[in-house]
Amino acid sequence: MFLSADYHTHTVYSHGKGTVLENAESAKIKNLKEIGITDHGFAHFGFGLKKKDLKTLRSECESAEKIMGIKVLMGVESNLIGVNGEVDLKPENYDLFDLFLAGIHKYSLFKGNSLFNLYFPDLFLGKNKKLFISKRLIKNNTRAFVNAVKNNPIDVITHLNYGCFADPVEVAKVCADYGTYLELNSKKSHLTEDELSGILSTDVKFVIDSDAHTPDRVGEISLVENLMEKIEIPKDRIMNIDGKLPDFRFKHFKEKSL
Repeated sequence: MFLSADYHTHTVYSHGKGTVLENAESAKIKNLKEIGITDHGFAHFGFGLKKKDLKTLRSECESAEKIMGIKVLMGVESNLIGVNGEVDLKPENYDLFDLFLAGIHKYSLFKGNSLFNLYFPDLFLGKNKKLFISKRLIKNNTRAFVNAVKNNPIDVITHLNYGCFADPVEVAKVCADYGTYLELNSKKSHLTEDELSGILSTDVKFVIDSDAHTPDRVGEISLVENLMEKIEIPKDRIMNIDGKLPDFRFKHFKEKSL
């Protein structure tokens, strides 16, 4: 198994350590066909993209694509900011982006009552799944993911259940229905074997991403490879390996909107 494309990488535009060109160069060296530059969305108050930088980022992605000879997609790892599916990438900014990733991140500006329904409970929960997790919190997180996928043309849900726990099967079902991929993240251990087994009972498809924060980690998938030694994930359901490339929802949405 080899990676065809890495759709989740960060640069100095959020809290990555490398430039767009350095990430693209690393992808080229590793024989990837495409790379996504997906820095954090605007509502991330620690490392979010600044709207004033979007045109410069677009220019750097286009330049890196010409220099390296591989596709460089300008994307975003958008933040889910409300239980009704609100995200911080709005239609008025769609034209600048090629790729729409989304996930729950604790250090984001949540909307209205979601500050108390999502932000504070998830913030103090930590990453330890052995801690008590209320049914209400799982319900609210699940609702946020389900509504986000229904209401926004999201390509990929990132690192599901990393610190912000939802019902993974319900999220997988809605992703399968709407053509959104679930990410297998090779930086963060985010799904248990039991959770992944439940997800595999649905029709959802996957992409494997590095979530690289330094150029040397672009294309790194060893964590997912180790997981696949424990639980079999059909390779025909992983859409960015062995020469395959995904058919992204956001691209089709934008084409229909023209």
